[in-house]
Amino acid sequence: MFELFVSSFITLFVVIDPPGCAPIYYGLTRDASPAERRSMAMRATLIASLILLGFALFGEALLQSLHIELDAFRIAGGIMLFLIAFDMVFERRTQRREERAEKILGTPEVEDVSVFPMAMPMLAGPGAIASVMLLVARTRGIEESLVVIAALAAVMILTLIALLAAAPLMRLFGQRVEAVVTRLLGVLLAALAAQFVINGLRGSFGL
Repeated sequence: MFELFVSSFITLFVVIDPPGCAPIYYGLTRDASPAERRSMAMRATLIASLILLGFALFGEALLQSLHIELDAFRIAGGIMLFLIAFDMVFERRTQRREERAEKILGTPEVEDVSVFPMAMPMLAGPGAIASVMLLVARTRGIEESLVVIAALAAVMILTLIALLAAAPLMRLFGQRVEAVVTRLLGVLLAALAAQFVINGLRGSFGL
């Protein structure tokens, strides 16, 4: 059981990548207040956990019933992530927030990124969905399935800690470094999005 927990934990930790998601989360929420950032981090982690748990228990049957291939998730998630990355590189998110200002005294509206893109597809992305479905499918009995779910819970707790710690760490570097890091992360996110699409196309067409 311990070996199953360790292997499941390592697999999910690498795929979900809490340290890699944390600075991207900060780049998406840099205009939010600390309370809003904490709230979005908790919501994103909770929603992603529920999505992954749902796919762990019912995902394979759901996809088969809808005749949806996992590669379709990769392609769709890659396209959505690329749009977000484009806005991060060219800082168009800030401009849109100012144009849609709805609050008193003209303060910009803070966009809630907890559901999209953080919970889905950043945390509960195609890779994480595929991994948790595969890990559960390989188990024998309820006990082993619970071990995989426990590993998933441990990874999501570490993910929440990483998201909450992102802002204090990034603030240490100042606004100029923050702007450079945000654009760099946008480029990396665009590359990740392109890789999602490439993997989806390879799987769909057998390349």
